[in-house]
Amino acid sequence: MTATSRLAAIALASLLVTGTAFAQTAAPAAKTDPAATTADKKATKERSAESLECSRQADAKGLKGKERKKFRRECKKEAKAGTAAPAAPAADKK
Repeated sequence: MTATSRLAAIALASLLVTGTAFAQTAAPAAKTDPAATTADKKATKERSAESLECSRQADAKGLKGKERKKFRRECKKEAKAGTAAPAAPAADKK
C-alpha cells in the first residue's frame, strides 16, 4: 500500500467516525403529558354551591346540550343576584 492510499484510507475512516459523532443529538426535552395537566386543572378547580345546585336542577329536568347550558347560565346568574342583593342593604345601614 502506498502512502497516498494510506492517507486516503485514514481520511475516509476519520470522516466516517466524525460523521457519526455529529449525527448524535441531545436527548429530547421531557414533554409534559397534556392529559395530566388537564386533569390537574380540573382537580384544582372547585365548583361553587350555586353551580352544583343548578346542575342538579338541570338533571332533574332532563336537560341536555344547549338547553342545559342556557339553563345553568341563567340559574347561576339568578343565584348570584339573589346572594348579592341581601348584602347591599346591610352595607347601607351604616
